[in-house]
Amino acid sequence: MDANVKKILADLKSKKYAPVYFLQGEETFYIDVIADYVEANVLSDAEKGFNQVIVYGKDATMATILTHARRFPMMAERQVVIVKEAQDIQDFGKEIGGKLLLDYLTKAVPSTVLVFCHKHKSLDKRKELGKKIDQYAVTINTKKLYDNQLPEFVGEYCKDKKVSIDDRAIQALCEFVGNDLHRLANEVDKMVISLAPGESITAERIMSQVGVSKEYNIFELQKAILQRDTLLANKIVNYFERNTKKNPMIPVVAYLFSFFSKVLAATQATDKSDKGLASELKVSPYAVRDYSLALRQFPLSKIIDNIASIKDADLKLKGVNNGSADEGQIFRELVWRLMN
Repeated sequence: MDANVKKILADLKSKKYAPVYFLQGEETFYIDVIADYVEANVLSDAEKGFNQVIVYGKDATMATILTHARRFPMMAERQVVIVKEAQDIQDFGKEIGGKLLLDYLTKAVPSTVLVFCHKHKSLDKRKELGKKIDQYAVTINTKKLYDNQLPEFVGEYCKDKKVSIDDRAIQALCEFVGNDLHRLANEVDKMVISLAPGESITAERIMSQVGVSKEYNIFELQKAILQRDTLLANKIVNYFERNTKKNPMIPVVAYLFSFFSKVLAATQATDKSDKGLASELKVSPYAVRDYSLALRQFPLSKIIDNIASIKDADLKLKGVNNGSADEGQIFRELVWRLMN
């Protein structure tokens, strides 16, 4: 977890409240974690009725929001105003909206906890508000995690949930879900509910939980392609054809494109050790072995050919020059071309 996020949560849990929190950035998970904590814990249930206001940006102007913020609490020490989807505030993109907020920040009401959830983007640092926001508010500016940072996130999240998870399980979860932190956390939460006391999260449980066949999935197909195991690859392709709802072809092809694109990048890496490739490709140490194997198995010309074959299959699956071939035939031909 980001050190700044940890500090904010620690202060909140210690009841050290700031007048204004401005939570911004591409990664919305930590924005929601902080805002949800404020919403659930700063006021008691009895106090929330008169003293907690939730506003959505698209439904409000900055003047309306600041009118709420300037109120004094009723029969309570403080009030809470949370602005969700703050990036959609009607006049926020205009000079007047920024000026109104900046004026409030310079003399914020100390009995109000005002939280802005400004998602998917950050304030423009060229404008006055963007330059000065850090001086007057507690802020975070979140970025999407790289693939090689996901295992640490999952491990730490599981630790916070007081549940153990093995390395294979972390790899499977990260590779299947990707860098959607909300979904990663949600998948862990679902598994925690079903675990017996003292039970760990395993790769097998993850495969079952997220609806992936333990034997026939994109990870096993990728390994079969790398090892040129024709029999196993055909079995998996047959399974995919029979279960297209669980294994839609276009996302599967996109996954293979991402993999071989990184393999191509790996050919240019100065340090081709596992540690060097993990750093170069920004993938987890658990996943880097597949890239090392691909470099040993495929010369540069074959890697380039495979990427071209994947692009061709993707277009056909989307209806471009596919003739009379169905999805299964297109995918089967692709896997054959990748291996031969």
